[in-house]
Amino acid sequence: MKQRIITGVIAGAGFLGLIYLGGLPFTLLIILLALIGIWELLKMKQIPVWSMRSLIGFIFVLLLVLPQNWLLTEFWQVERLELFLLLIIVMLALTVITKNKFTFDEAGFMILASVYVGFGFHYFMYARFLDNGLALIFFLLILIWATDSGAYFAGRSFGKHKLWPEISPKKTIEGSLGGIALAYIAGLIFVMIVPVFDSLWTVILVILTVSVAGQLGDLVESAFKRHYAVKDSGHVLPGHGGILDRFDSLIFVMPILYLFGFLT
Repeated sequence: MKQRIITGVIAGAGFLGLIYLGGLPFTLLIILLALIGIWELLKMKQIPVWSMRSLIGFIFVLLLVLPQNWLLTEFWQVERLELFLLLIIVMLALTVITKNKFTFDEAGFMILASVYVGFGFHYFMYARFLDNGLALIFFLLILIWATDSGAYFAGRSFGKHKLWPEISPKKTIEGSLGGIALAYIAGLIFVMIVPVFDSLWTVILVILTVSVAGQLGDLVESAFKRHYAVKDSGHVLPGHGGILDRFDSLIFVMPILYLFGFLT
């Protein structure tokens, strides 16, 4: 417990500090987190880190997470998704060239894993650099933390009906509802102090989206770990597991908020 608290305080303070600072330090932090995230998934899949397959995974994630202006240079004018699609074609060709040493299953895993990690962290970075990005990011983090806390305490106090026992045996419907309730309380208090959106209805919809999608993102990562029979995604954060254990909700929420038009 002591190690968990110390790690949480140090890592949390550094993370929040870099969010506040923004700019290049924040960008480099998000790129690093994304690379560690894909590394953790590669380890789950038991793909050697120092291999051509892993290199493809790292390149895929970089293509998705890097800021657009880092990809557009005077030497080449190509969009992110064009490069991504080109690499998918190359990767599928490798299944033939390597005579299935690099399998179709591994190719599919690389695509799904890189989209999951790359887009999640990309839109987190994207949100920070919006005009109201700093307030928006802290608003979203508070919603996710409130959801986790509310679900934990409500589940312990009132939990009777399992939410999805095949994926996460300890989660309950009562806990899930408690998470949503605390997210609304924390979120509404926050916007009373720091306005984030112009419309109250937008705030209400964002809170619901973040709380529900955040819990779903947590279940997605639990499904990954259960499928690959691992307890934690990694051991980067002593007492807290891996990067994906800490950011599973966030990287699932961010692309959904973008698609719903809330990141403007």
